[in-house]
This record gives sequence, structure tokens and C-alpha cells, in this order.
Amino acid sequence: MTLFDDLEQHVTQSRPRFEEWLGRLVDIPTVSMDPARRQDVRRGAEVAAEYLRTLGAQTTMIETGGHPMVVGGWVRDPAWPTVVVYNHIDVQPAMEPEWTREPFKFSVEGELYYGRGATDDKGPALTALLAAHYAVEHDVPLNVQFLWELEEEMGSPHFAAGLAKTSSLLRKPDSVVVSDTIWLAGGRPAAPYGLRGNLAARLILETAKREAHSGLTGGVARNPLTELAAVLTACVDAKSGRVTIPSFYRSVKPLKQADRTQFLKSGFQVTTFAAAHQLTKLRTRNRAQVMRRLWAEPTFEVHGIVGGYTGPGVKTSIPPRAEAKVSMRLVPDQDPVAMFTLFRRYVRTLNPDVRVEADGMLRPYVADLGGPYAEALRKALRFGFGKDPAFIREGGSIGAVVTMAERWKAPVMFLGLSLPEHGYHAPNERFDWGQASGGMKAFVKYFDEVSRLACKTRRSTHL
Repeated sequence: MTLFDDLEQHVTQSRPRFEEWLGRLVDIPTVSMDPARRQDVRRGAEVAAEYLRTLGAQTTMIETGGHPMVVGGWVRDPAWPTVVVYNHIDVQPAMEPEWTREPFKFSVEGELYYGRGATDDKGPALTALLAAHYAVEHDVPLNVQFLWELEEEMGSPHFAAGLAKTSSLLRKPDSVVVSDTIWLAGGRPAAPYGLRGNLAARLILETAKREAHSGLTGGVARNPLTELAAVLTACVDAKSGRVTIPSFYRSVKPLKQADRTQFLKSGFQVTTFAAAHQLTKLRTRNRAQVMRRLWAEPTFEVHGIVGGYTGPGVKTSIPPRAEAKVSMRLVPDQDPVAMFTLFRRYVRTLNPDVRVEADGMLRPYVADLGGPYAEALRKALRFGFGKDPAFIREGGSIGAVVTMAERWKAPVMFLGLSLPEHGYHAPNERFDWGQASGGMKAFVKYFDEVSRLACKTRRSTHL
């Protein structure tokens, strides 16, 4: 009997456990950025560790100085290659009024699984875990280790510190696979080989001790809302989206022809993309431009402006304080520290009274588009879903990726399972059994392919 003879039956039999385990995890509001949810995040880590132990994996919870991380897996033979599977099980807040169901109450409707974290990233994490257990039970000659983070949604501030504590627990891997990315569309697998970085910041301006009557002080009192608005409009062209901070594009690495070719071969469709994200208006509908802007160009976005009266009607007062929340997606070779310095200096020339505070920095990442691991990924996704993947870059950021690549000097590959319509960070988030079942098959195939790679790619030393 080969590895794949009873895989289909095993996947079908795994469905009750998958649904039970996903439901239990979704019901725990592991919102890492909310201090009030700290105990919930820890409870989520404990449940995740319990799942690993139930399957016979050696498991440990690592204290990072922030939220814990969970490490576990099967190391059976030092001579075998080792792969680390990374996922995160913390989630975004769920405050949007568009939710039509309780975000932290798991629900099943046919093939769909609803709840915050179902697709980002608890569903894919359990998919990879059940696949790994199957591979281990069928003696695939591979060491499989899991690294589950609980701070990804807040920028991974303690990930490096936590990873440094795993040297006696995690073997130095030959490769890393991340399952936290999105396909182009249903039925169209995507295998990203790059991520944009991120720089988040807050702009704060205080001009008075208290709010003032606009009839008594208007024209003389400074208005922090309008002044911050002026700063923001000096940073980005609202119509085109082009960033207008001087020297912002100086270090951007030009896109290679190989990248352009992969983008055009990807099958990306603007109409499908817009519909999946419910975008009614776009800056451009040119297919090549849309892909380039999403995957290979930097951005400047305004996420919120806080200050002044927001109740019904108009209260004619001038606020004493305003704050703007912004971020910049960065591409190779934009360094977030250098970009923050550039941004802060520019804001100072526009308005020296505005205080600029960094709120998270992530470097961009680009992997080798060729090589044996990319080929293993291609075979895996074709086996699991019947189609070769599109090799693209992803517009989002995963803080842990750069840290793992730099620490282990190992290739990081992406085997994501989420679809655009699943609602990453959006109301009514969901996952589905089709992606989970195909994902289990794809991961089993990937583990089998990686186990066959040449010995010269292996590193058997510990950190």
C-alpha cells in the first residue's frame, strides 16, 4: 500500500475531528491586540498545544515576553530532512457592524465554516496539522515541526525573542512552509514567493487644552483635524495613490521580467478580484497595473482619523487633539527603519508640531522563484486541487517570515488555502471544507516531495 492509497478515505474520516477542533478554536476570541483578551489568547494556545499532544506530537508552550507561542511536532530521525510549518492562531478584532452572526460562535452551513479566525489562520493550521499526522503515521521520512504564533495580527513584536528560546526544541529546518496566504480565486491556486513589508505609524497633534467654541475662537484657534488632513494630502496623491514623500521610491528594487511574466501567467482577473473584495470603484482596471500595484509597489494608506465630535448633528467646536493612523506597504529594497526616518523628517517639514510615532515595522520578503521547494509546492497543489498554482507575490505582510528566514537561513515557501471571498480581516469570515480537504491532500504530497530532496540540502545541526 502506498502513501496515497487510503488518503481520500482518511481525509473524509478526518472531517468530524476537523470541524470539532476548528469550532473549539474559533469560539476562543484570541484577539492578540486587545489587552482584555490576554487570558483568551493563552487559552487558545493551551487548546492548540492540546491538539498537538493528542496526535502524539512532542509539544511545548514558549513564553515570549508577550503572548506565548506553541511549538510541537515529530522528530524521528536526525538523518531525515526537517520542515517547519508556521501558522498563527491569534485573530483580528471583530467589531464591524456588518457581522450577521456572532463572530466568536462557530457555525456550520453546509460546506462553510463561519467565525473570526476560521480562514485566518485557524482552519489552515488544523489542515496542515492533520496532514502531517497522516504523513507521520505512514512513515514519510521527514521530521515535521509546527510553530504556531499568537501575535501575528499585532506585528509579531515578541516573535524573535520567542524563537530564540526554541533552540533546544526545534531542529534547524531545511525549509519552512507558511499556510497564511490567499489564492487568486476559487479553483485558482496561488503560491506566493514574496510579501510586502509594512510600516505603521500614528500622527498626533495637540493644539489646545480643551475644545473651543468655533464662534468665539474660529479663525484664530488652530484646528488639529484640518492640519493633519493637510499633512496627509501632502504624503499621497488621493486619486492615483502615488506616494509623494520625497525619495520614497529611491530604494525600490525594479521588477524583473521573470516576475512580470509570472504575474501575466497567473490568471488574475480584475473583475473577479473586485467582486471578491466587494470593491465598487478602483484606481485602475488595467490588469497588468493592478497586479503590479498589489504585489510589487509600495503604498501609503490612511486608516483612520480620530478627533472632534462624532455624534448626531454638528457640534460647532474645535477639537484640542487629533490623531491619524497610517501605514505604508513596502517592497524590496525598502527598509522600514529608514523609511520611518524619512517619513518623520518629511512630516516635520510640513508641520513641526505633529508627533510621529511608529506602531510596527516589517521588512519585505522575496524567495527564490525556482529550485526544488518551489517544484514540490507546484506538485503538491496540483495533487490537492487539480491545477498548477500561479506563482505570484502577495500584497500583505507576515512578520515572522523574515525572522525565520534570517535566523535559519532556510527557504520559506507559502502553501496558503484561503480564498478572497473567505473574508480575511472582514465581517462574516469563513473557511470551507473543499479548501480544507484539498489542503490536507496537498500538504501530504508536499511532505512526501520534500522528504525526497537530495541530502545535500539537509542541515542536521541544532540552533
